[in-house]
Amino acid sequence: MLWVRDLEEAIGFYRDQLGFAVVKQAPGWVCLERDGVEIMLALPNEHEPFERLQFTGSFYFRVEDVDGIWNELKDRMVVVYPLEDFEYGMREFAIRDNTGYILQFGREIGV
Repeated sequence: MLWVRDLEEAIGFYRDQLGFAVVKQAPGWVCLERDGVEIMLALPNEHEPFERLQFTGSFYFRVEDVDGIWNELKDRMVVVYPLEDFEYGMREFAIRDNTGYILQFGREIGV
């Protein structure tokens, strides 16, 4: 579950820029899906303050066609690092979403 300040703006980003489709929605919450991957976005709740992004990691998506997704996104996104092969056996790249979360996409090399 990713907290966002503006749910409609985040839905637009994931739908229009990343190709996700809304599959379920309720006030303050949405579930989106693309290629069998679901991601949930929500407005912060009253139990936890949300002044700024506090997540320090990244979200990793294992995909079959990392080159195709890179070509689809590279010119429209804030790129954290470009598509490359890493010595730990992954071919991957990373972008930032409209909220600032880092999204990595990769596949095992040789698969």
